[in-house]
Amino acid sequence: MIALIQTIVMALDIYWWLIIASAIFSWLYAFNVVNPRNQFVGSVGNFLFRVTEPALRPIRRILPDLGGIDISPIILLLILFFVRQFILTTVAPALI
Repeated sequence: MIALIQTIVMALDIYWWLIIASAIFSWLYAFNVVNPRNQFVGSVGNFLFRVTEPALRPIRRILPDLGGIDISPIILLLILFFVRQFILTTVAPALI
């Protein structure tokens, strides 16, 4: 059972970094730091969008319009942190 919990925590950690990478990539793309016509850049951006958008879309629907500022990645990171800490402090000790 501990192996399952460790695998879930590892998946949450990987998703955490994918959300941060997606946010940074969107800033680089918005400010024309990266070349959008480059095939590698496009495929990385497409991958990050497809991985993170299903989790960010419901949060964006709930949040009010903040005038171009998207805080949905921050909200999602807080949710992931809460779930991770809940698993490590409540679920894991109960199984040991």
